[in-house]
Amino acid sequence: MRLIGPHIRPRGCVALAICFGAILAGGALVSTRLEASGFLVSQKGRAFQPGSLVIGRGDTVTIVNDDSDLLHHAYIESETFSFDSGDQAPGSRTAITFPKSGSFQVLCGIHPKMKLNVRVN
Repeated sequence: MRLIGPHIRPRGCVALAICFGAILAGGALVSTRLEASGFLVSQKGRAFQPGSLVIGRGDTVTIVNDDSDLLHHAYIESETFSFDSGDQAPGSRTAITFPKSGSFQVLCGIHPKMKLNVRVN
């Protein structure tokens, strides 16, 4: 042990702190990877954020109503794929899995200027 000022600290404390930090950092990397396996889109201020995405076939996009007082209603109408979320209350999440390649436009049935362009490779 080393004496530092009036406190006694074992030499292993620094190594233990470094190991603990590495474990925490590793956990953060795992969380990031898990979150990165899907795509998160916000509905706020009568807009989708981001406004466009490029994803792979079979990927899932989760749309979150981040407005505190507005309903939204996401839908897709195309010849190859359609989707309808129904009304989305504030704070709700809607997951859309894109099974086919192509370009799709997610619209809001309540706010016609809201558009999310999704290109599926």
